[in-house]
Amino acid sequence: MLMDVIVKNKKRVVVAMSGGVDSSVTAALLKEQGYEVIGVTMKLWDYAEVGGGEINRESGCCSIDTIHDARMVCAQLDAPHYVWNLSEEFGRAVIDNFVNEYLEGRTPNPCVMCNKHIKWGTFLTKAKHLGADYVATGHYARSVYDERLQKFTLRKSYNLKKDQSYALWGIRQKALAMTLFPVGEMTKDEVRAYGEKIGLRTAKKRESQEICFITDNNYNRFLKEKVKGLSETLAHGEIKTHDGKVVGEHEGYAFYTIGQRRGVGVAMNEPVYVTSINAKDNVIHVGRKDDLLAQGLTAREINLIRHDSIDETIPVTAKIRYNDIGNGGVMTALGDAGIQIFFDEAQRAITPGQSVVFYNDDEVLGGGIIDRVIKNVYEPATV
Repeated sequence: MLMDVIVKNKKRVVVAMSGGVDSSVTAALLKEQGYEVIGVTMKLWDYAEVGGGEINRESGCCSIDTIHDARMVCAQLDAPHYVWNLSEEFGRAVIDNFVNEYLEGRTPNPCVMCNKHIKWGTFLTKAKHLGADYVATGHYARSVYDERLQKFTLRKSYNLKKDQSYALWGIRQKALAMTLFPVGEMTKDEVRAYGEKIGLRTAKKRESQEICFITDNNYNRFLKEKVKGLSETLAHGEIKTHDGKVVGEHEGYAFYTIGQRRGVGVAMNEPVYVTSINAKDNVIHVGRKDDLLAQGLTAREINLIRHDSIDETIPVTAKIRYNDIGNGGVMTALGDAGIQIFFDEAQRAITPGQSVVFYNDDEVLGGGIIDRVIKNVYEPATV
């Protein structure tokens, strides 16, 4: 029998307040349900650390306006509000990882790293120091207790259009047991309507889409400013087809991603896509759209949410990017090397550095970082 999270008594919950409508409604719902709510906004980065961009477009969790909105919501709810400066921890776990992965020819997902290391890492630890029984966020996902297994499971939101379970695969069992997702069973319209009904100042606030610490959404500018001399070091690398023919020069492998079409700088008789990146030799390979197809992948840094291990080949539905609908396949444990997934149908633009998240129906079994791409079942995995 599956039961939603059971709370014996209404206890203290620390809510991660981003200043947006989702976290505001999260705090309001919990307050309405009788919890002792404490709002906390995380200051995760400073402009001096992340470079230029558009300095007047502070976004996400770190702007003065965002902090003010969160504080005003907490004041309305008669809940205390704090600001925690976690920029040092965020820099190490998220920004450094972001830069290093691009330098390895990979395409990272900083939101996944932030959730894993900051929200359900440093933030959770500090919340415990405040005497918190739970932490809560405005993510569209569900934490469900499986009474038979006596473990918590992470499940998709009922609102599949906004489901954010893909980015939460790094949460471990003990952390999930302390986590509440009050908006996980609501639609965005319902969240906004509730916010308007109780007069929250954030009810109509626009969502931020870009990565929080790259306010102009210009990854190349960010990497060039973080790694001095990067352009000069990596410029004039070769662009090759998969049969080894040199068809051009690129500006630096770190400025390209798998599946990229625009800005490749190669003119051929048909659209050209980046199909693989070789950081060691400063080479990018290009090809046709169908050259992006691959049958499988391997992944590392695996987190299994309620399983201790996977000892056999099991069927899964796997997502290889945030907006992926999910595709069927079989997953096999590779011991310390991670896992391997072969898909029922070839997938396009499997990208090392991105997350693969594997599901059983609406349950997130776990996830990991895509390490290598397997073109077909007869070929070894490649970067």
